[in-house]
Amino acid sequence: FSPGLLVVAGSFAAFRLLNQGLERLVPPPPSARRNRWKWRNIWTSLAHSALPGTHSPSPRRFCLHPGLSEDLVGTHPPGAHSLVAVSVGYFLEDFVDMLCNQKLHQSWELLFHHSVVIVCFGIAVLLHQYVGFALVALLVEINSIFLHLRQILLMANLVHTTCYRLNSIINLGTYVVFRITTLAWMTRWLFLNRENVPPATYAVGTVGMAIMTPMNIILFYRLLRSDFFK
Repeated sequence: FSPGLLVVAGSFAAFRLLNQGLERLVPPPPSARRNRWKWRNIWTSLAHSALPGTHSPSPRRFCLHPGLSEDLVGTHPPGAHSLVAVSVGYFLEDFVDMLCNQKLHQSWELLFHHSVVIVCFGIAVLLHQYVGFALVALLVEINSIFLHLRQILLMANLVHTTCYRLNSIINLGTYVVFRITTLAWMTRWLFLNRENVPPATYAVGTVGMAIMTPMNIILFYRLLRSDFFK
């Protein structure tokens, strides 16, 4: 039994409680009252993105833990394992939330995405290995902050405001830097370290990257078309 599972369970419960109480903390505007569940779900996702987004790897962290840049398998800074476990708890909670409140044809892409993340991050939590690799993957959450803000602004019917336009520009810029570039770097790392990674783990990582990369490229195209070429 891994203590990390306790963190996963605690995270699941905490995000579930947050989800249930968010409507009182952030009441939905009239334009979002028809879909109160989605309003709560997006704000819960934003809360998660802000957590790893502010604790993801940075140049300072790599300087304080130089081994992290050389070994993403067995080396990770203090707190990194717990951060990955918290993310697993969130993705499990969001998976259950979508499964219970949204039709399958509307959510299958995100459910598929969450399944891949839960498996990959779950391996890191259980084995206490590849935590550094998972920590690099959490860089994408920096962009997720602006993705979720975009959805909130859309639901609040603020699409024609300066705030939405500014967020769209930042969203697209951080998408390229923190999502597409990060996934490309992770794919390169897997390829260069294929001899140092067990075959089963390498297969899981390769399949994960093969799924996530096209999904993110398609989402980038949708964002570009919707916000800039509509």
